[in-house]
Amino acid sequence: MRQILPTSATGDSENSEVADAGEGGMKIIVGLGNPGKDYGGTRHNIGFEVIDKLAADLRIDINKAKHRAHIGEGRLGTQKVLVVKPQTFMNLSGESVRDILRFYKREPSDIIVVYDDCDIALGQVRIRERGSAGTHNGMKSIVYQLNTDEFIRVRVGIGEKPPRMDLANYVLSKFAKHEIDVAISGAERAAEAASAIIKDGATAAMNKYNTKAT
Repeated sequence: MRQILPTSATGDSENSEVADAGEGGMKIIVGLGNPGKDYGGTRHNIGFEVIDKLAADLRIDINKAKHRAHIGEGRLGTQKVLVVKPQTFMNLSGESVRDILRFYKREPSDIIVVYDDCDIALGQVRIRERGSAGTHNGMKSIVYQLNTDEFIRVRVGIGEKPPRMDLANYVLSKFAKHEIDVAISGAERAAEAASAIIKDGATAAMNKYNTKAT
């Protein structure tokens, strides 16, 4: 099943990595999802969609398979960035994020985590600088592995769960045909928000994107 957005190139490159993040450090943008074709285009994979959009905008190839993730390095203006799609399955996302922070000698404050949220209307975006993981298992794993919730997150609305539907079944469902355009718009808005956090700071990005999309 196709993704809702075109994917960036991924691969299993075993080329050498350089752990030095360079002057001014590195910002790491992590999109959460589940690997494999069966999960492509599901609500739970909107974080992957955002990373694909960012990578395309920044001309970054996600061409390395390292730290149990697909990663790609590039620049956003003068800032060095690493875009990441953990391949551990959602519930173990924190293990990949922990390994990446250790390797690049980064702190939790250097990451932005992008993930789906069924408490937010489809297509809407919310930025937070800290907070609990709520019911999201990927976020629970990251908070547990990093032993902190002091990192920026971009929550992407996937719409409210129907009353009688199991939450796990809902987040693993595909977007309905009439939802796809709005879902794409939300992924694009989230990619813009992540870029704005790095370029303009979290406060300015929240003022701009924590409003209802028109």
